[in-house]
Amino acid sequence: MLNLVIGGHTPAMTITSGDVRQLLESDDDAVLVLIEGRAEVVRGDQIDDDAHRGALQVISRADLIERTGGAELSDHELEEQAGTLDATVAELGG
Repeated sequence: MLNLVIGGHTPAMTITSGDVRQLLESDDDAVLVLIEGRAEVVRGDQIDDDAHRGALQVISRADLIERTGGAELSDHELEEQAGTLDATVAELGG
């Protein structure tokens, strides 16, 4: 994976391997969202509540499992998925 260095610093990832792991360990209807600059795993029924209104839906647990072929990922695979999701979100911003 290519690491970008800006002004001597590597930009912080918004979506981490921990977020991906949490999504995989959550309920079947869970979704990874971005809200107020942070990643959060929410239940499907929480997406439209006031606390999550306006959140960007990044990926559902079901879509992630379909994409990876299962819910059991190595640390390396978790990092890869986090990097891919983070890059995809970053591209949306500009």
